[in-house]
Amino acid sequence: MESSSLHSTSGLMSKLSGTIVLLLFLLSCSSFPSAEAYDALDPNGNITIKWDVISWTPDGYVAVVTMFNFQQYRHIQSPGWTLGWTWAKKEVIWSMIGSQTTEQGDCSRYKGNTPHCCKKDPTVVDLLPGTPYNQQIANCCKGGVLNSWVQDPANAASSFQVSVGAAGTSNKTVRLPKNFTLKAPGPGYTCGPAKIVRSTKFVSADKRRTTQALMTWNVTCTYSQFLAQKTPTCCVSLSSFYNDTIVRCPTCTCGCQNNATDTGGCVQADSPHLAQVVAGSGKSSSNTPLVQCTSHMCPIRIHWHVKLNYKEYWRVKITITNFNYRMNYTQWNLVVQHPNFDNVTQLFSFNYKSLTPYAGLNDTAMLWGVKFYNDFLSEAGPYGNVQSELLFRKDQSTFTFEKGWAFPRRIYFNGDNCVMPPPDAYPWLPNASPQPILPGLVTFVPIVASTLLFLAFV
Repeated sequence: MESSSLHSTSGLMSKLSGTIVLLLFLLSCSSFPSAEAYDALDPNGNITIKWDVISWTPDGYVAVVTMFNFQQYRHIQSPGWTLGWTWAKKEVIWSMIGSQTTEQGDCSRYKGNTPHCCKKDPTVVDLLPGTPYNQQIANCCKGGVLNSWVQDPANAASSFQVSVGAAGTSNKTVRLPKNFTLKAPGPGYTCGPAKIVRSTKFVSADKRRTTQALMTWNVTCTYSQFLAQKTPTCCVSLSSFYNDTIVRCPTCTCGCQNNATDTGGCVQADSPHLAQVVAGSGKSSSNTPLVQCTSHMCPIRIHWHVKLNYKEYWRVKITITNFNYRMNYTQWNLVVQHPNFDNVTQLFSFNYKSLTPYAGLNDTAMLWGVKFYNDFLSEAGPYGNVQSELLFRKDQSTFTFEKGWAFPRRIYFNGDNCVMPPPDAYPWLPNASPQPILPGLVTFVPIVASTLLFLAFV
């Protein structure tokens, strides 16, 4: 009786301990950012928005706001970024240089000078290239385009100047804006609260004098592909010289042609009315893809072809095809994860940089086009593709063509994870599959077995 009670008590304790472990795990998860916003290949990537108060005014301050794109390969394309926030008090924007708000709001309480914006939650956009010089500051007026840190560090920052009124006039009376939002141009980024940091220091052009901001605060925004778009934006297909099988993108990867709930649409490549449909699709005003009708319905497809095998090297061809009639991809990039990138020897017509998100692991590469040659990926059509070839040196201790080793583990296009085919569909070596049994042998074996069994009994 005593042993049974001990047994039940130990069972109860094990259940309680399991519950406690589960609760501790959930609590630990809640202290970290959302899992969808974490990128394993760029764990420290983010966009940091820095506010530097450079002078005080009779009713507020003047600040320079700078957005730094610290993401290695994800950039903001045209039509560009949109930044928003909520004022802590009743602040207004008297003037802006290098940007503008989309709405002025109700400024009827001001009888003299009218502020640039009186909204409680202003929305700011970048000015376009060609803006008059008296309305510009450094790093402004790019139409909201913000390139990635690795690909184009000179254009990975965007700035504007804002004069804020009805605000505090000292470090102790200023209240930080709240509820920051960043669109690029759609959703995807989640911004944290503003935090006061050490004041930024500025070095003069001759490097003989250093000044500093009167006050500085930072806002950090991280990207989630799930928040940006519920459906994938690209897919991967595979082929090889040693197998006739072409592994296509999975059917309906980015949507289906007969999906009645699909807000987009597709156009047959051989349609006689193709030009009229594309011209009337509102290309510049709509971000909804208008794709060529395919089984996968993805705007972008990346094809990885194992092309040749040498004694000490092997060769791969990569082709990027644009099926979107509404988008030209400028400054595109590709991130590929494959164990042999530790021994890449030569690339043809693509730029290359090794990415090492974790120390001692060199299996990830960033590829992008050569400026003025193939850094522009045209919309769907005969010129809507770019391609290159990669030459790898073989490491005899690890190299193999078996079990899909020659194909990439993961591919990103413009920072979005592309859908890979299922592993069991990869092209395998001809001798990797079990030998087929001849049809005649299938019927012959049971006959022999029954005959032997009959003779044994006789």
